[in-house]
Amino acid sequence: MGQTLTIAIAEHGKGTGKNIVITTNADFDLTANGKAIWEKTGLDLKKLAEAAKFKGKSGSYLPVLAPQNTDADLLLVAGTDGLAKDSPKHEFAAFGGKLIDQLSSRPGNTTRVVLDDEIFDAASVAEAAAGLKLSHYRFDKYKTKNKDDDRASEIEVTLETSYAKDAEAAHKDRDCVTEGTIFARDLVNEPANILGTLEFADAVNGLEKDGMEVELLDEAQMKKLGMGALLGVAQGSVRPPRLAIMKWNGGAKDEAPVAFVGKGVVFDSGGLSIKPAGGMEDMKGDMGGAGAVAGLMKTISLRKPKINVIGVIGLVENMLDANAQRPGDIVTSMSGQTIEVLNTDAEGRLVLADALWYTKETFKPKFMVNLATLTGANLVALGNEHAGLFSNDDRLAEHITAAGLETNEKVWRFPMGPAYDKLIDSKNADMKNIGGRWAGAITAAQFLKRFVGETKWAHLDLSTAMGAPATAVNKSWATGFGVYLLDQMVRNHYE
Repeated sequence: MGQTLTIAIAEHGKGTGKNIVITTNADFDLTANGKAIWEKTGLDLKKLAEAAKFKGKSGSYLPVLAPQNTDADLLLVAGTDGLAKDSPKHEFAAFGGKLIDQLSSRPGNTTRVVLDDEIFDAASVAEAAAGLKLSHYRFDKYKTKNKDDDRASEIEVTLETSYAKDAEAAHKDRDCVTEGTIFARDLVNEPANILGTLEFADAVNGLEKDGMEVELLDEAQMKKLGMGALLGVAQGSVRPPRLAIMKWNGGAKDEAPVAFVGKGVVFDSGGLSIKPAGGMEDMKGDMGGAGAVAGLMKTISLRKPKINVIGVIGLVENMLDANAQRPGDIVTSMSGQTIEVLNTDAEGRLVLADALWYTKETFKPKFMVNLATLTGANLVALGNEHAGLFSNDDRLAEHITAAGLETNEKVWRFPMGPAYDKLIDSKNADMKNIGGRWAGAITAAQFLKRFVGETKWAHLDLSTAMGAPATAVNKSWATGFGVYLLDQMVRNHYE
């Protein structure tokens, strides 16, 4: 029952709204369009700003209610000091995100935003629109009562610019990424009783309407392929496992694809190595990697690039019952390598082991990037600010790092090497699924590396997928981290 948002882009003077937003810098130099609107009020802007301690800083606002000589319910002066045409694009998204916080609580449901053409070019307008939409997102579908009963149920925002035609095209393109991010957020936010393995698979199947080819492997098919690592995780749940394969065939038929692989543990109890009760509710989000891959593939299906892209997600639930996997069990992965399962709560790497091998062997990709909420050790090291990055290829790692800085979905690269790899050697099998207390995020990555062969590969450990502090563009528990990052990386280097 949440509030809906509609965003439009128009030439200056062609927007309509009961609320009007104009922009100013620290010197209160209004644009020509803003000045024409302000002068109708007969107010002294500098004097009013001084009384309100408004200094024009980006993200600050000076509201004037029911300004005289206008039809507006609200005239909002938005600070832009600190913004410039060459500012990082995430700062323009933040401008939009902070602005919607001001507008969504107002009774008036239509707003025109008069942007400064000296600051906002077409791409920046599109970023502001993305910020509006991403910040406005709420996961409130299960609420039967709205505490903000005075809010309008619908809100319309028109961004006015001299670059309307180009801005509209940029917005259409950028909105594909926004929609993918929201799709990822929706999946990760869903409670586990609603979104199980089959329901996740159904959501992925829905991408077919946008031109994605989707294939689902069931338990029997995975057993035939020898996916003993993935199936071992799933055997304690009544929910059947699935391997979802999404194919975007936008390039030449014989062109090698780029590939993304996601951990999709729809709920992680820890299995027989059960997790503490406190915080276990957050394990509905242990499919954050799969959510990001699904969101990325939705973005790809909407913007339709002329490349081949593969998305693979392993969908399981890690639960306890009489048939659950036991500590000390030894399983055989699709690769033929054997794994001693010393801790059933180190299950995501088992799922990814078979998913990575399947992707490598089946599609022979240019590279693979896997995404997973894999280790608490990564969260201890980096918090929610950066995803952990591990890779066997410096150039791929550099591409991901640069895209992270560009999109503000930041990553930090960790070391890997033989000394860490030795920590997962087992006396009873080819390897064990834990490496001891130290360097937990790195030994998890070393485990995954054993299933990628010579393929260029990167692993993102997503302590950023859920529970991060609120930002200008995200008020949601689930962040959708990774969608924008990897789409930008693909645009920059593989299209």
